[in-house]
Amino acid sequence: MKQLLNTLYVTLPDAWLRLEGETVVVEVQHEKKLQVPLHHLGSIVAFGNTMLSPQLLRRCMEDGRGVVGLDRNGRFMYRVEGPVSGNVLLRRAQHEAHGDPERALGLARAFVAGKLQNARQVLLRGSRDAKTEDDRASLKAAAQELAKSIRELPRKRAPESLRGLEGEASKTYFAAFTTLMRPEARETFAFTERTRRPPRDPVNALLSFLYVLLTHDCRSALEGVGLDPQIGFFHVLRSGRPSLALDTVEEFRPILADRLALTLINREQVKSGDFEKREGGAVYLSESGRKTVIAEYQRRKQDEAKHPLLKQKVPFGLLPHLQARLLARTLRGETEGYLPFLMK
Repeated sequence: MKQLLNTLYVTLPDAWLRLEGETVVVEVQHEKKLQVPLHHLGSIVAFGNTMLSPQLLRRCMEDGRGVVGLDRNGRFMYRVEGPVSGNVLLRRAQHEAHGDPERALGLARAFVAGKLQNARQVLLRGSRDAKTEDDRASLKAAAQELAKSIRELPRKRAPESLRGLEGEASKTYFAAFTTLMRPEARETFAFTERTRRPPRDPVNALLSFLYVLLTHDCRSALEGVGLDPQIGFFHVLRSGRPSLALDTVEEFRPILADRLALTLINREQVKSGDFEKREGGAVYLSESGRKTVIAEYQRRKQDEAKHPLLKQKVPFGLLPHLQARLLARTLRGETEGYLPFLMK
């Protein structure tokens, strides 16, 4: 089984990363802050004005280790990678599937089905843990609405109608999201709907940041098996947009990002002071908030879940890689259809 390598997230302002032997050294104003063995790292994600030495960049490219740059708010800025690798026949099969409306729609349905089923499980789990009958009833009702949406999926015969169903189901899910929080946290983390570009409240800021981390992991997994992260089936193709990475993120949003966000809020690991309000009403995680979230995200990836096909427990962090392999097999025609990861 693939080894779960770490991602080095660098959030220190004006950090300098350089290669020293077989290690990565992180410095700020010539003071060494961290030294990590290179063979432990699968990728490097740098926030803000972080700079990397040419020697380190070259070594990462030679090893196939991705380097991603984000601004201090977590918005994607750049990605540096070596020569494109992977099986050209697999990529051709991917492009052929994208050009086949029926196959493309089937794959898009599978991604949406995974998202809605896992979101429904989050709601049902919340209903079991609810402290009041009103909360329990509210969460069960939202879960029932998602069940209806799942049953409707086979009837959606066009990409536009499928996206419409997914959008309405997401609204239902997020309308119940606050009910999954402890009653004491609901005032501080008031939340009514998803807002992006920019996020308008702490919950949206937290979710958006976690989705950025998750998208990075899914993109790396797709590239690891030789798939083109730009050619997706559910998300519309757009220049520079990793549409397939965004497709594969869908089934993991509820279990790897949303549940972690709720845990951080309910355990008071993130508080109102971990967010900054910017001009125009935008809200983002502060530097201390980002550090907390990244640390907990890394821990979450070490937790295990039973994979329904493998019939064994695997770390959450390996799930994107396993699902990328299953997707590759589907595109090669080795399996009848793509089966998303479903949390029990």
